[in-house]
Amino acid sequence: MSLNHIRPWRNIYRRESRKIHVGNVPVGGDAPISVQTMTNTITSDVRATVEQVQRAAEAGADIVRVSVPDEASSKALKEIVRESPVPIVADIHFHYKRGIESAEAGAACLRINPGNIGDEKRVKEVINAARDHNCSIRIGVNAGSLEKHLLEKYGEPCPDAMVESGMDHIRILQDHDFHEFKISVKASDVFMAAAAYQQLADQTDAPIHLGITEAGGLMSGTIKSAIGLGNLLWMGIGDTIRVSLSADPVEEVKVGYEILKTLGLRHRGVNIISCPSCARQGFDVIKTVEALEKRLEHIKTPMSLSIIGCVVNGPGEALMTDVGFTGGGAGSGMVYLAGKASHKMSNDRMIDHIVEEVEKRAEVIEADQTPDAAE
Repeated sequence: MSLNHIRPWRNIYRRESRKIHVGNVPVGGDAPISVQTMTNTITSDVRATVEQVQRAAEAGADIVRVSVPDEASSKALKEIVRESPVPIVADIHFHYKRGIESAEAGAACLRINPGNIGDEKRVKEVINAARDHNCSIRIGVNAGSLEKHLLEKYGEPCPDAMVESGMDHIRILQDHDFHEFKISVKASDVFMAAAAYQQLADQTDAPIHLGITEAGGLMSGTIKSAIGLGNLLWMGIGDTIRVSLSADPVEEVKVGYEILKTLGLRHRGVNIISCPSCARQGFDVIKTVEALEKRLEHIKTPMSLSIIGCVVNGPGEALMTDVGFTGGGAGSGMVYLAGKASHKMSNDRMIDHIVEEVEKRAEVIEADQTPDAAE
């Protein structure tokens, strides 16, 4: 990754890992950390599932996982894969035949759970199907569904048990000369998940799929995921992430990107820097930010926008953002463009004007990044 020599305290040194592919999306190595989500529709309802996949992709999902619990779902998967704009991962539990059917249906990756996929003979059949259909595999260990013998050995779910489960299944894949795999060791307990992932990172060079499983609702799950995933990513661990929320999958994608954006690991859309507001504010900061978040969802270009209620921190924040607005009282504020004070704007016209300025700035940034502009 590129290093920041001016601000070295921002550098994150990513763990070295092998690169694999999930469809056309590289995972591991020097590839960007990909963002995943999972549909919560009935998979056999092709229309509803495809619509949800498309919404997730529009929000920025690089990969989408789909549950395949029965034969009707694996039959539907073929059409879902055909209509999806992003690679589809088939989520397989209990029934190894669903994995074989999903590979045949065109899934880009098969998630198998060591705790319930069955013995090595069954795993071998899934491996053969994956190899025959150019499909990768994720070994998805979960603290809530560990193998019985590991629970008997360790007494309860713990990092050692999770990593042992994962490494046992890595050996199975490698013994059958299959190397196009990634691995996860998820738990709903942030401490357990973090400890397991750190231990795993020292024992394998496989790409790591990060997640805090069953994290909770939108607010609580976001906080739990930000703490767990954020710390691991800051340590350089993680090649692809999924934020697990009891919420719309689109929200999972948004939270995932915000975590990566905060750490400077991925950049997509407008990063809004705004104050919490106080009695000094020259306009309603909270309502303004709420409106701008919705109005600017269509912007995919990485850029920054500062919305600050007063002149205490407003000018300083605006110096470091693409577009800025600082409240100045008397019903108007100062607009900043590319870090410089540009012109005043009335509060009642501010939101529409900021949207226009952001759109203009996005066009400039995109034009500067075209091959012609670079020559």
